[in-house]
Amino acid sequence: MAPSFAKSALKVLLGLVFVVSAVLKVVDMDKFEIYVYSYHFFSLNASFFVARMAIVLELVLGFGLISHCFHKLMWWGSMAMLGGYTLLLMYALVMGRTDSCHCFGDFLQLDPKQSLIKNGVLMLLFLLIYRMESWKTPFRWLILCLIIMASTIGVFVASPPDNLTSNFDPEQNLQTELFDAMLDDAPLNSLHLREGKQVVCVFSTGCDYCQMAARKLSLMQQFYGFPADRITYIFMGNEEGMAKFYDQSESVPYRGVLYPDVVRLLKAINGKFPVIVLLDNGQVVREYGFRNMDEAEIMAFFNAL
Repeated sequence: MAPSFAKSALKVLLGLVFVVSAVLKVVDMDKFEIYVYSYHFFSLNASFFVARMAIVLELVLGFGLISHCFHKLMWWGSMAMLGGYTLLLMYALVMGRTDSCHCFGDFLQLDPKQSLIKNGVLMLLFLLIYRMESWKTPFRWLILCLIIMASTIGVFVASPPDNLTSNFDPEQNLQTELFDAMLDDAPLNSLHLREGKQVVCVFSTGCDYCQMAARKLSLMQQFYGFPADRITYIFMGNEEGMAKFYDQSESVPYRGVLYPDVVRLLKAINGKFPVIVLLDNGQVVREYGFRNMDEAEIMAFFNAL
């Protein structure tokens, strides 16, 4: 009885690890999406769905382990998932990445080496419960279906993909006439922002969503070769804040300037950060907030150079 109880307790504990990991990813969904996108295996829109389906899989396996139904299916599924993540982390090491894998969201920061050790420990623990038997409840298929449905609905309701919700919230915040007048103010008037195609981003140095928007744009520029000298960050903040912004956002240090008239800046963007503006010879072509950045539109804008 004791060994069986110990193995059952270990199985429940492993299931709880998966569930907690999934919940923490949902809490930190925006950063997890960007992490998935940063490998460039998927487009930005596809990364929204891949990130959520990875979390759904983790929830299904976690609750499946706790339920003790379909033991072999859950065991092999868990080992396959851990094996897949391990291969991804090995790829990250080969690429020289040292950033957090977001396996426990922002709650626990693990670099690829640390996460590989964590996966190795979990896989060894799974070997200890390999020979367990499933509970033969007549409702096991119903339980599995309910777990899958509840996990999927829960994740997509708790954190809907941005490419779906942005259709209902276009985030149009720019006061175009005031923004146009700002381009003639110092120090912006010396940056030639009215010449050709430009991306002008208005950020606050302490804004988390500004940092994540900068990370998205930086990844797009690196993936598709947009001209880096056509990207400008206009900051509200100070010099020290600018330096921290580039470091914390992991963004390429594109040209950044501090705009001195804070009141005028806030009026131009309707008090909402971030704002990303596509300019064509000084004319506003498109504006984005954090959630409605459109990878395809930005690609098309620069491919027309």
